[in-house]
Amino acid sequence: MKEIIIAVRKFLQDRFNLNEDKADEQLIIESIERNVNFKGTNLWTLIFAILIASIGLNVNSTAVIIGAMLISPLMGPIMGVGLGIGILDFELMKKGIKNLFIAALFSVITSFLYFLISPLQEAKTEILARTTPSLWDVLIAFFGGLAGIIAGTRKEKGNVLAGVAIATALMPPLCTAGFGLAVGHWYYFFGALYLFFINSLFICMATFIIVRYLKFKVAIYATAGQRKRVMRSIFIIVVITLLPSIYLAIRIVQKTIFEQNARNFVQNEFRFDRAQVVNRVYKFNDNKSSIELLLIGQELSKGTIDSLRRRMHLYNLDSNWLTIRQGLNAKKEIDLAQIKASILQDVFVAQRDSLEARLSGNKSEKNLPDLHTELHSLYPDMKEFSLTQAVFQRTDTIKVDTVVVCIAMFTRYLTKSEKTKMTNWLKERTASDSVRLIIEREMPKK
Repeated sequence: MKEIIIAVRKFLQDRFNLNEDKADEQLIIESIERNVNFKGTNLWTLIFAILIASIGLNVNSTAVIIGAMLISPLMGPIMGVGLGIGILDFELMKKGIKNLFIAALFSVITSFLYFLISPLQEAKTEILARTTPSLWDVLIAFFGGLAGIIAGTRKEKGNVLAGVAIATALMPPLCTAGFGLAVGHWYYFFGALYLFFINSLFICMATFIIVRYLKFKVAIYATAGQRKRVMRSIFIIVVITLLPSIYLAIRIVQKTIFEQNARNFVQNEFRFDRAQVVNRVYKFNDNKSSIELLLIGQELSKGTIDSLRRRMHLYNLDSNWLTIRQGLNAKKEIDLAQIKASILQDVFVAQRDSLEARLSGNKSEKNLPDLHTELHSLYPDMKEFSLTQAVFQRTDTIKVDTVVVCIAMFTRYLTKSEKTKMTNWLKERTASDSVRLIIEREMPKK
């Protein structure tokens, strides 16, 4: 048994050995130090890359954004800071922090000026994706940083650094911050800056860990007290940065699970011949989440409602979260347009199901994207929405059309131009030629 353990250990050490093709330590340090400074070529390259990334965000082009990240020199000062901490070279660390600040400042100013004069002021998907960082962004930055510094310490660099630049996405958050500043949206500005800070910090931490693992020589002038202070400072900064991202990640997961469970509960349990759910609202809250349903038709008895509440635990839901409005209680909430839209939606679903076999041979149904986060950011007045593909069959011919239908409830009326703008946006996001938008207005409570 002992021989087996020794053999396995030797096998793993041989496979995971980072010293085998490691470059000369002094050459590694010199290479990283050369990319720390942001002046001349590096600064011009950064400005051009920022402009390219800003255009990519503005027109929602992932390919353009990736191209900009490939030519971005932002990794240089971040790795310089990590190396400086790792070898306790405080001058290199200060130099890296200074140049990273300069790079970030020029990046935000450049993107701000671009978005200030750009005629396109709408927050597209690529912008919205950089405004709510979470724990997953921390993990991407950390593992990307590990891959980056390992590649940087090899004799043959390969194309790993280019991949790391794309994965960790340092530049788009700075461009998004410039956009937020240009349009006066502080949530975008601070959210994007927080994402950039997360990426920078954990790439720096990854660099520090690999440098210490490879046993780089520390600066001879670093005292034991200085080393302790550096380690303590690193720990405090990492913890402070991690806490908000962990909280946001937990909230996202909890909300997603709650909404999925609530949808399954309503879909599976509220199947009645003479009663129909015409409106459903799922509210996620730390203190008390809620499922609010509006029913028309024959009123459900107290026994039926109690039975529904008892079954909620099967969906990991609290029975106290359920609120059902029907009969006299529902009259104040009923909107005829809402009822029409709900019935129309059911008709669409029924048509789609009945014609699915016929269409499967001619045209496959595509998956629609999840637009919940984007619609919430773009249209704060929207209370709820439904997005589906519907099949329309002509009465005078056998022609069948598949159309993306969006039913949205707002707290106010939308102007004609707002409806047109939203329809065009839905066409772009769903990659559909035909979109029908049905707007409902939530009736104020009396």
